[in-house]
Amino acid sequence: MNAIRIEHIRKVFSEHKVAVDDISLQIEEGQIFGFLGPNGAGKTTMVKLLVGMLEPSAGSSSVMNIDSTKDGVSIHAISGVLTEHAMMYDHLTAMDNLVFFGEVFGLEKEESIARGMKLLEELDLLDAKDQKLGTYSTGMRQRLSLARALIHKPRVLFLDEPTSGLDPESALRVNQLIMKLAKQGVTIFLCTHQLRYAQEICTSYGLIDHGKLLASGTLEDLRKQIYDGYTVRMKTSVMPIHVDYVEVEDGQIEFKLDSEDRIADIIRDIVQRNGNITHVSSRKMSLEEIYFALMKQGGMQDES
Repeated sequence: MNAIRIEHIRKVFSEHKVAVDDISLQIEEGQIFGFLGPNGAGKTTMVKLLVGMLEPSAGSSSVMNIDSTKDGVSIHAISGVLTEHAMMYDHLTAMDNLVFFGEVFGLEKEESIARGMKLLEELDLLDAKDQKLGTYSTGMRQRLSLARALIHKPRVLFLDEPTSGLDPESALRVNQLIMKLAKQGVTIFLCTHQLRYAQEICTSYGLIDHGKLLASGTLEDLRKQIYDGYTVRMKTSVMPIHVDYVEVEDGQIEFKLDSEDRIADIIRDIVQRNGNITHVSSRKMSLEEIYFALMKQGGMQDES
């Protein structure tokens, strides 16, 4: 089942400001979907369209088969939203905040407390549950914002830079919780400009720039659009033959191969010619490389 469906959606704020430009996407339940692009690319606008906070200029969208333009209240009831400026109350304690928002979503006080205690423990905030939010550091506030978004057990979770401002240990806890939720069937719509981070945690992607969707799919799908082979690095005293290579740092060379099996043939040839090999590594295209390759392609298409 598609948790999120987007059909040719467009949002124009003014004649010169097209924030979202004819985007179509389908995201299955339980996916950690990375919506990736630089600041100002249209990521936040898309989230606001999906949860019914903005009306589209054209097109449509739905969350768990609920029309975003017609029933935003129902979407909010089944969704959790974590933004950079999540609404909470500095004069209340962490637990009081969670109980308040739990009751807003219709939970009984006892259920809100039990749910809040579990979330605070998972996010390493249990010892600070009785501290007022105003005393929290930026990282603690970010983790509490995630707890607030999860207090009512949403089926879809919209996250905007969820590990921003977190130390490595806290970021690990947040990522572990996100992956645990996905395994339980929660759909994660994660907005970020951190491509290396997204590659570590997401299961599918949508790459956006200036409101336009450059590509979408799994990492394997995206690689097929650009280059699905291997980039090999080697340090050797005898250069390989029948391979176009370039020299890179530390005396190494780099070349591309369609099949990883060919590496063994190249090594065998070098050894037979009395060459020494002190380094060999191979890798496929990273998400970051794919993104910039797609941006370059888009720029070329705009110029043509």
